[in-house]
Amino acid sequence: MSAITVPTELRHARITGTGSHRPERVVPNSEIVEAIDSSDEWIRERSGIESRHRAAPDESVVDMSEHASRAALEYAGIDADQIDVVIVATVTHPYQTPAAAPELAARFGSRAAAFDLSAACAGFCHALSVANDMVRVGSAEHVLVVGVEKMLDFTDPEDRGSAFIFGDGAGAAIVSPSETPGIGPTVWGSDGDKKSLITSRSSWMELAADRDLPWPAIIMEGPSVFRWAVWSMAKEAQRALDAAGVRAEDLAAFIPHQANVRIIDQMAKELGLPKDLPVARDIRTTANTSGASVPLAMDRMLRDGEVASGGLALLIGFGAGLVWAAQVVTLP
Repeated sequence: MSAITVPTELRHARITGTGSHRPERVVPNSEIVEAIDSSDEWIRERSGIESRHRAAPDESVVDMSEHASRAALEYAGIDADQIDVVIVATVTHPYQTPAAAPELAARFGSRAAAFDLSAACAGFCHALSVANDMVRVGSAEHVLVVGVEKMLDFTDPEDRGSAFIFGDGAGAAIVSPSETPGIGPTVWGSDGDKKSLITSRSSWMELAADRDLPWPAIIMEGPSVFRWAVWSMAKEAQRALDAAGVRAEDLAAFIPHQANVRIIDQMAKELGLPKDLPVARDIRTTANTSGASVPLAMDRMLRDGEVASGGLALLIGFGAGLVWAAQVVTLP
């Protein structure tokens, strides 16, 4: 009987390019405060958010993904026909099936393997880990990873606890072979017992059975999520540093999920990060874009010259599920 042949040596992988897309329309806090009986000052103090981008009604998750992906391909210096796998991390593609990824691949004339991944705000970091493993074992040469959300389609504009939090956008990265390790071990996990902290208000089946139910918008228990993120996720971020054999002072950047600027600041403090270390605070003008937030922030830092190519960045995503994932990467 013949045996299955598998690679005897693992390759290394790294991010070779990034790209992003923020919809044209900017929505300042002043446009949303009346519906939630709030103020610009209250929103800024509570979250750090000043504005967010809103996709046009006819601008889809796939449209935004395409813009971000083309920028990432150009950054990496490769053609679309070199992509072997397309992974789209999203929870706001409005179809149960088919997934967004095959349609995105088709935009490039590609028949690459393509699938969506649902891990909410941690989706990009999950997808990055999957892409890394694919390249390392040789099942793919180049993987396109996209984090994209049209969150404002799934937000209740009158819900005081969440209406001001979310925004729309897409971020993309190319993962390719490398001569040296460029993506550290992923530290990830879940706590399904806390699923009610961030959830859809109702299921699609409940809405189908009772059309008088409100739209299944995403809602959250803000104070509980804040405490969980600050005290639990800083520990997970430290585990990712330890797994990669990296110290805080070795980092060139900290790029966490853009959930709340107070969470970001407290995590940086808990991790003992150097005071002059660049920390992503893209949330101020992009808000919380869920699975898109980490790649959006990373691309902005690179293109604005806030961080340099070749430096180490600590990434962490966390959110509904509850789920999380973190890893240290070499910036492209």
